[in-house]
Amino acid sequence: MTTYPLAEILLTTLAGVICGADDWEGVETIGEAALQWLRQFLPFSHGVPTAQTFRKVFRLIDKQALAECFAAWAESVRPSQRGGAEIVAIDGKTLRGSKTNADGSGALHLVSAYATEAGLVLAQRAVDGKSNEITAIPDLLDRLNLEGAIVTIDAMGTQKAIAAKIVAKKADYVLALKGNQSSLRDDVALAFADPDFQPTFTQASRTDVGHGRIEERRCRIAEAPWLAQRHPEWQGLRSIVEITATRTNKKTGVQSRDVRLYIASLPSDPNLVMNAVKSHWGIENCLHWVLDVTFDEDRCRTRKDLSALNFAVIRHVALNMLKADASRGSIRKKRLRA
Repeated sequence: MTTYPLAEILLTTLAGVICGADDWEGVETIGEAALQWLRQFLPFSHGVPTAQTFRKVFRLIDKQALAECFAAWAESVRPSQRGGAEIVAIDGKTLRGSKTNADGSGALHLVSAYATEAGLVLAQRAVDGKSNEITAIPDLLDRLNLEGAIVTIDAMGTQKAIAAKIVAKKADYVLALKGNQSSLRDDVALAFADPDFQPTFTQASRTDVGHGRIEERRCRIAEAPWLAQRHPEWQGLRSIVEITATRTNKKTGVQSRDVRLYIASLPSDPNLVMNAVKSHWGIENCLHWVLDVTFDEDRCRTRKDLSALNFAVIRHVALNMLKADASRGSIRKKRLRA
């Protein structure tokens, strides 16, 4: 005899997280208070489980099955893209509260795919640490419908196999360049420094004001068939990109300057690429930051077996549902109203 069916446990957990619970005790408390409402959907013949039962069940749920269910559900509610290519940002986040050792090691690291305009988490994949993102990203891409999208990844994911996977999925990419691809980065840097190449560049600039500073971004881009010939292993490589960000503190007038290089499978359109690069930061500001500040994810001490990963998936479901809600107010206010 099953006292607490899995469907009831999952529904109670989701409702609890939407309503503000950040741990199992909170899920139990909210579930008990909302029991009559929950019974509109499922019998709950034996009421709501204890926090210890939630804890035990989430340690045992098959992570692959739950991840696949989540990805299928996210795809079913994913809005159709209108008026331009969808930007899908891929980046990793460490759940610091899930650390298993006193020195802070052993924490869960989660790589997520995020549709920036829709504000929708599309899928996630757990890895042992940031260095293992390289092996996780191709698997994550396999779960997604990316046709017509622009995929953005930071320098850790700038790998030949990942570029090939994105092209095979009929999508485009904008990939950051740093020291892990030194030969390719050096060639791109030399091209932007060479005065003979200057006439080939198209450029655009944009100024944003906020958070006590003025930020001017200048994008220079050029199609680079010579680079594709020099590095034929990079499938789809079409353009090279330089984005210079100059930030001025409005009070002190102090300036800082940051220059970043990218490769792209896109044509020489500076506004398109600049928008893709700016949108990539949405995964930090609108996903990771919200999970830390609003869902208190980094302080959640759920960590045994598969519980940290499975609870993180439920948080992603809750966040997607809260963002889809059309009422006014922040995610925190929506949780309180729920």
